[in-house]
Amino acid sequence: MIAAFLGMRLYSVLGKRTGHEQEPVLPRRDERPAPAAAPVRLDEGDGASTLPAGLPGGSGFVYEPSAEAGLRQLLAADRNFDAGRFMEGAEAAYRMILEAFWSGDRDTLRDLCDDDSYEGFVAAIEARDARGETLDNRLMGVDSAKITAVEVNRREARITVRYQADISAVTRDADGKMIAGSMSDASQTDDLWTFRRQIGSSDPNWLLDEVEAA
Repeated sequence: MIAAFLGMRLYSVLGKRTGHEQEPVLPRRDERPAPAAAPVRLDEGDGASTLPAGLPGGSGFVYEPSAEAGLRQLLAADRNFDAGRFMEGAEAAYRMILEAFWSGDRDTLRDLCDDDSYEGFVAAIEARDARGETLDNRLMGVDSAKITAVEVNRREARITVRYQADISAVTRDADGKMIAGSMSDASQTDDLWTFRRQIGSSDPNWLLDEVEAA
């Protein structure tokens, strides 16, 4: 395990041990409760929104019963919010943030994360670079993504999404030799990502604020 960086702790859950600790999927922070944010245009609808049962072509609900009261509060504060559209953006953000962290793409992380989360990602990337290691991770698929909690505090909204996904992960040394993980075995992750956004802001983007284990 890599120790905490700037208030975020790194975790390790993927791949087989080969004498080296597996590089974490992404940094985590556990000091604050979890609500999350995603960076795509999610609030473009006109008129009052209703709570959707599920996404077209999807499986099941986009939110868990525990989130319904918070969603109604958010809809009352922001009539343009659309839970289905938010989840489409949140799933896209999930993939983009994971791939940006794995590849060391700081520009993409800067666009999609708040300051604390961004600093945690960069610290982990720099530590990885210092060891001469690279990640060869792949998101095989998202099995489930649902809103689990919604918090409206003054003019800020925070939404927590639970992602269950299959990821194959490999860590390579400076010579390209695999030192941890397996490309043939995908492991399931079960995470809570919290996104936040100022209600009424001209910026439609939601930013990743926190990640923790479900």
